[in-house]
Amino acid sequence: MKIASVLVAFFGLAAATPLSSPNDPAARGSCKFKDSRCCLPDEDHPYPDGYPKFDAKKHRTITVKAGKSIQKAINSAACGDRILVEAGTYAEQLTVNTDGIQLIGNGAILVPPKTAVKNTCSGLAGPGSEAGICVTGSGVKLAKFITEHRKVISVEKTVKDVVVAGFKVQKFSGLNIAVVGAKNTRIVKNKVSDGGSYGALTVGSYNTIVAHNQVTSTQLGFIGICMDNFSDVLVSNNKITNQVIALCVQTTSAKVQYNKVSNSCYGAFVDPGVKGPKVIHNYIGPSNPNCGKIGVTGILLDGSINTEVRDNVIEEQKNGGFGAGVAVIDDECKAENDSLSCRLLGHKAIAKDNAILRNTFRKNDYDIFVNTTGTGNVVSCNECTLPSKYCKK
Repeated sequence: MKIASVLVAFFGLAAATPLSSPNDPAARGSCKFKDSRCCLPDEDHPYPDGYPKFDAKKHRTITVKAGKSIQKAINSAACGDRILVEAGTYAEQLTVNTDGIQLIGNGAILVPPKTAVKNTCSGLAGPGSEAGICVTGSGVKLAKFITEHRKVISVEKTVKDVVVAGFKVQKFSGLNIAVVGAKNTRIVKNKVSDGGSYGALTVGSYNTIVAHNQVTSTQLGFIGICMDNFSDVLVSNNKITNQVIALCVQTTSAKVQYNKVSNSCYGAFVDPGVKGPKVIHNYIGPSNPNCGKIGVTGILLDGSINTEVRDNVIEEQKNGGFGAGVAVIDDECKAENDSLSCRLLGHKAIAKDNAILRNTFRKNDYDIFVNTTGTGNVVSCNECTLPSKYCKK
């Protein structure tokens, strides 16, 4: 992601084309809106607040008391076991590579050990970076680090059905929680703070759920939650504060919903070339006053394709007159671009076929900003003020 690109677009260096008026995409039944494009069915619901079922008759519960090793308990666990970690501060890095483990914290705080432990996640967010909790498959082949994080090239065997819940994870140099080469992982009800680059990252994985977590930083952090899966990710009901980018969307058809973002520069950043994500039912509150030249946008579609931005509330995105509630722009993806997605894409990313529907905007510098040469973008039925051409009743 290249966060300066939206500032370039604001200053009019890209040639914009009018929005298209395609046929109704999915109008069904009676419609209260004059524009039937706004009657897309709302079949999305919040992720249920709870852990997966645990059958105590078939599987063990391993209890870890303060002062004991969580990693030793993980190493001794079999598929389906639950590891319950009691209250206390644990200076450990954890590697979870056994199917079906439920790792549950009950007042447990995880902080970096004096000596780093090398695993798949070492160097994931750059040379010398480490992760607090690393959920990893086996035989993971990683690309060289270019920027942001290392891409997963291939996985010999995914680790499946791991749950990580209830931990406070603090101050790891790269990532507080990382999911690499995994399938059906659930990261729920954790509180992560002051991650060096990421609060949580899922990469090269399948069907990850990241829900009901809290992500924050004492100073302005880089990325709260990032999703760069091979396929399928649900990021729901998280509370994210004080980040440059709260939600980083790099997965095709990602679902990003019911999250609460505040005091950040970019609420959700959909990367160049990403296709078909849904960013729906999120609340993106007042931006961080320290963003300055970084830029401020509630939801940024940076050369993304077929993105659905619907039923969000976005307010007080302010940056000296250049803050935007939603922005739809192209990305030149030039050679000097520092975006991982652009480097991999290798050509200009045109924002096209995106839909901005039924969102509520309040007190932003600019509610909706569209500056793209792409076609098929639809902006309709939003409650907004500026510009008037997108905000007519």
